[in-house]
Order: sequence, then C-alpha cells, then structure tokens
Amino acid sequence: QVQLVESGGGLVQAGGSLRLSCAASGRTFSTYAVGWFRQPPGKERTFVAAISWNGGRTLYSDSVKGRFTIIRDNSENTVYLQMNSLRPEDTAVYYCATKFARGLALNSYEYDYWGQGTQVTVSS
Repeated sequence: QVQLVESGGGLVQAGGSLRLSCAASGRTFSTYAVGWFRQPPGKERTFVAAISWNGGRTLYSDSVKGRFTIIRDNSENTVYLQMNSLRPEDTAVYYCATKFARGLALNSYEYDYWGQGTQVTVSS
C-alpha cells in the first residue's frame, strides 16, 4: 500500500514558478516510477511528467517540456515537480501517481495509486 500527498499548489502570476511535492508513505516507494498528471476545470486528466524509480529516466509532455522538471529524493520518499515560466493554461489540479510495473507511462490507467491533488492557478 502506498499513500501519496501532494502539496505546493497555489496562485501565481504568469511567468512565475511553483514547486509541487508528492510525499509518499510505504518503504517500497523508491522502487516505483512516479508520474504527474493534471486536470483543468471541465477537462480530462492528462499526463505532465514521469520519472523512473531511481531518477535516471524522465518523460515530459510537449506542453511542459523545457519549463517543468521532475526530480525525486528517495531518501525523503518525495517526488518534486518544479514548474517555471507558468502560463494561464497550466491552471489545473495536479496529481501524482505511482505504478508497480516497470517503465514510464503516459496513460493514467497504468498507475496504481493516486494522491488527492493540489490546485495550481496561474493568473494572466
């Protein structure tokens, strides 16, 4: 069993930065890949970024590539999403998730545990 808790969301002006955290319980967290997804109001949840169990591989959606960075600290059981150059279209609830199976994944159905989400609002 893994429990995930996101934090770090908030209101920021366009061009600003935020760092989201995904804190996990469960001693095997360091063996799982982790993904970040987001869901704007009235829209579907979409992939943002993912990181392998040891941080050696990362994957980003085209919409955030070059602006967002995903990193993890397994000693702290935490994965971070550093978001720079934020745009109004980045406004969404952001979720982190883990998956048992090896490899990175873009699809939400491939993830096994989810956090409750944290709201990010970017004003223009």
